[in-house]
Amino acid sequence: MYKEPIFLKPVFQERIWGGQKLKTEFHYDIPYEQTGEAWVISAHPNGPSVIINGPLAGKTLKDAWEEHGDLFNKGADNQEEYPLLVKILDANNDLSVQVHPDDHYAREVEGQPYGKTECWYVLNAESDAQIVLGHNAQSRKELEHMMDYGEWEELLKYVPVKAGDFIYVPSGTIHAIGRGIVILETQQSSDITYRVYDYDRKDAKGQKRELHLDKAKEVTTVPHQPAGTEQNEKAAEGLTKKRLVKEKYFTVEHWTLNGQVSEALERDFLQVSVINGSGHISIEGQTTPIGKGSHFIIPYGIDKYNLSGEAEFIVSWVS
Repeated sequence: MYKEPIFLKPVFQERIWGGQKLKTEFHYDIPYEQTGEAWVISAHPNGPSVIINGPLAGKTLKDAWEEHGDLFNKGADNQEEYPLLVKILDANNDLSVQVHPDDHYAREVEGQPYGKTECWYVLNAESDAQIVLGHNAQSRKELEHMMDYGEWEELLKYVPVKAGDFIYVPSGTIHAIGRGIVILETQQSSDITYRVYDYDRKDAKGQKRELHLDKAKEVTTVPHQPAGTEQNEKAAEGLTKKRLVKEKYFTVEHWTLNGQVSEALERDFLQVSVINGSGHISIEGQTTPIGKGSHFIIPYGIDKYNLSGEAEFIVSWVS
C-alpha cells in the first residue's frame, strides 16, 4: 500500500510544567501556553497521531494498525495494540516524581495491555539541569516510611544531564525530568503514571494534583537497580549508527547522516524522528524532504530506502 514513509502529525498535550520550546525549537503550531508534550508517533487512544500523506491520509496510526496490519507485518491473530510511543517533552518546570508499572501489574490492576518502560534522549538542557533517577531506600519498609513522612531529599537520587545524554528507565524506576530539559522519549504505548511527589504544586483550580502512593509503593523496584546499557557505534560512508539500547520492548539508535546512503529495511517497520538538520528520503524513485521535527514510519514491504543530507535521527523499532 505504501511505497513511501508514513508521515505523522504530532498530538499536543497541555501540562502544568510545559512551556513554548516545542514552538521555538521545532516550529510546531502548539495550542497551549503550557505545552508539555508532543506525541509524535502514537497510536495510543489518549492521543493518536494523524497520518498526513498517502492513501491513509487523515486516518490515525491507530486506524492503520487495526485495519492495515500488513504495513507493520502484524499477523492476523495478533490483537495487541500498537506497542510503542514516541514523544518530545518540554520540561519548562520540574515534572512530578513518578513511577510506572510493568506489564503484569498494568494488566492485572489497570486492565491495560502494557506497562511502561521508557528511555530518554536529551535534546537540550540548561547548564544546571538534572533529573531524578532512582532512590536510596534499601528495603520496601524504608521506602514506605520515607514516602509517608515526605523525606524526599533523603529518598531521591539526582543526576545532572546535558544534551546528547541517554537515560534508560525500566518500569519500577522512580524518576522525574527536571526543569530546563527537552527530551525525546521512546516508550511502551502506555499512559499509566503513579505520581509520587509533586512539590505541593496547585493546578489552575488551586487544587493539588492527585498522588498515587499506594500503587507506587507496590510497583517500585527496591532497592534501586541502576540500568546500564551496552552502547556501540557503527560507521559507514555517509551514516553513523549508535546503538543506545536494545532490550525487551524496543531498540533505539542515534543516526548521524552526512551525505548519502542506501539502507535495507531489516525490521518489520522503523520509527524515525529527525532531531536536527535536513535532507531527503527516497523510496522507489519518490523523493520527500525531511527536516528537524519530521516524524515518520518506514513500513513493512519496503526493501530499500535512500537518505541524503546532513541530519540526526532517533530511530527505534520493536526488539
